[in-house]
Amino acid sequence: MQLVLISPQTSVDSEIEKVVKLFELGLEVYHLRKPHYSKDRMVKYIEKIPVQYHNRIMVHSYPGLALKFDLRGIHLTSATRKMRFKMWRIKFFVKRKKTHLMVSTSYHKLSDLDAHNPLYNYVFLSPVFDSISKKDYQSGFNEFSLKKALDRTKYNVFALGGVNVSNISMAHKFGFKGCALLGGIWTEKDPIDTLHESLKLCKEQGK
Repeated sequence: MQLVLISPQTSVDSEIEKVVKLFELGLEVYHLRKPHYSKDRMVKYIEKIPVQYHNRIMVHSYPGLALKFDLRGIHLTSATRKMRFKMWRIKFFVKRKKTHLMVSTSYHKLSDLDAHNPLYNYVFLSPVFDSISKKDYQSGFNEFSLKKALDRTKYNVFALGGVNVSNISMAHKFGFKGCALLGGIWTEKDPIDTLHESLKLCKEQGK
């Protein structure tokens, strides 16, 4: 299984230093999600991360930054998916100009997994477990329906919502290709040790 880490929505102490350390530990994919950041603030954030790790960053806003910094790719929000012209531009660049860019998105219904869109390299499905960072955001899926949906979909689906070291193996049992962690890392006293343990668990599930 592959592990994806999503940035905290609001800044945490020594955030950049922690992110760089996590890259050093082996974090391969970092989703930079800062919905309240301006473009300039996003640029400054990325500039503080060593260039050798830029190809591990997926941005959730200002998709042009993926081209400016040669990032891993872009994550399309539900709002972006509704913007036809913006979607056309993104598809053009990904398919014609920057074919190496990865594209992901998020879904919240099992039925969303049935209509496959080849644009997406992988998709998030949430909330799989009760959310850690959003206390009123509880899992809306039962195990039987979840397994059936994951078995028939053509997507590479990553579990999001309430994922932590205690349920990574369960996510693998359900049939997920990977896990996306947010509260399961950033709410811990030691995010670095917790991510290191999570990486080991994901690799073990992939054997």
